[in-house]
Amino acid sequence: MDTLFLMNSLWVMISAVLVILMLGGFILLETGSTRMKNAGHIAGKTILTFGIGSLVFWAVGYGLIFGQGNALIGLSDFFYSGYDVEGLGLSGAVFFLFQTAFAGISLTIAFGGFAERAKLAAYLVFAVLFSVLVYPPIAHWIWGGGWLADHGKQDFAGSTVVHLTGAMAALAATILLKPRIGKYNKDGSANNLQGHNQVFVSLSVLFLWVGWFGFNAGSTIAVDGAFFGFVAVNTNLAAAAGTLAAMLISWIVVGKADVPMMLNGALAGLVAITASCAFVDTWASVVIGFIAGILVFYSIRFFESKKIDDPIYALSVHGAAGIWGTLSTGFFATPELATVGKPGLFYGGGFDQLGVQAMGVIACGAFAFIVSIAILKVMKMTMNGLRVTEEEELIGLDMSEHGSYGYPEQLTQPDHKGTNLNGTFNSEAAPR
Repeated sequence: MDTLFLMNSLWVMISAVLVILMLGGFILLETGSTRMKNAGHIAGKTILTFGIGSLVFWAVGYGLIFGQGNALIGLSDFFYSGYDVEGLGLSGAVFFLFQTAFAGISLTIAFGGFAERAKLAAYLVFAVLFSVLVYPPIAHWIWGGGWLADHGKQDFAGSTVVHLTGAMAALAATILLKPRIGKYNKDGSANNLQGHNQVFVSLSVLFLWVGWFGFNAGSTIAVDGAFFGFVAVNTNLAAAAGTLAAMLISWIVVGKADVPMMLNGALAGLVAITASCAFVDTWASVVIGFIAGILVFYSIRFFESKKIDDPIYALSVHGAAGIWGTLSTGFFATPELATVGKPGLFYGGGFDQLGVQAMGVIACGAFAFIVSIAILKVMKMTMNGLRVTEEEELIGLDMSEHGSYGYPEQLTQPDHKGTNLNGTFNSEAAPR
């Protein structure tokens, strides 16, 4: 066994661990962006659904993506047994684990549209069906030798495959589940249901930023030539530019340097560069990230104006930025770096690659949304609804779904009138 094979395997194994640890970032992001009464539920369901997604990916997901099949789907290699793939240049088992992590991240993004109002059972069923019917076909089209790969679709680490797919599923969910109680007033104006912990959200962005080096740089799946370093630099620059752009635009438009918007700008920059990190020069990564930071600001305002309640901003951070990131290679891909497809418009490639990128966005986005909304409608009819009752939502999903709060001391200690901090009445503590 040669040294390069071992080094490639070690690098991708480290990258897989980094991507799996991004789930910790998503736990902090979702819990911090939502209310305290749902914190334990959000943290726990993230771990549970990754477990379910991992089992489904082992059983059928990997085979549907990378198995021998046709232009639409893979049809072999189910119940993966740990074999090595000839010509891959690294351990097949390591590559399998790396791809499992990507599938888990896309599923976690999809669940952003469920936040604070979906039944736990809805998460469990959708985790299985998304991992079979939604994510694998799109991943096969682009990464598994499918029809979009034949057209030269550029998506190095998954702005489309992972992020747009998850975001379109989130859009389907938030449309069917409808807004959270208290989000919108009768006149259509929106209330800011603030998340309970901005420090959590800030930490989550740092953890995700670091994990993204495994996500993007790890997608080189090789150490030869150390190209992963170049990919990592592009990733970092785009995140930095997205952070600055979102802060500046919020300061200009709103008059305040909004912290959540700044954090979402960093994530938008990371999402946008995910497709193009291996195909563009460093200066272009700054431009891509900066545009993503501005785009996420206006996208969030747009969805809120349309009464689409997106507590985690999955539609803007992963959807809008994912679309821009996918299209960006059609402008900025260089002749030297475009190992897949053609150079972009600004490098003499004409509109060919931009057209392929746009076709991929439309096809993958529409597929993810239509299949997800069909799945959720069937689930709604057969599961007596997807959403918890009004009383359960007001109490919080920690208590209604799990019987205990993530912050029991804060949420169960009564005030001087006998009212618990979650809004329920404690008769034993009431003054007599």
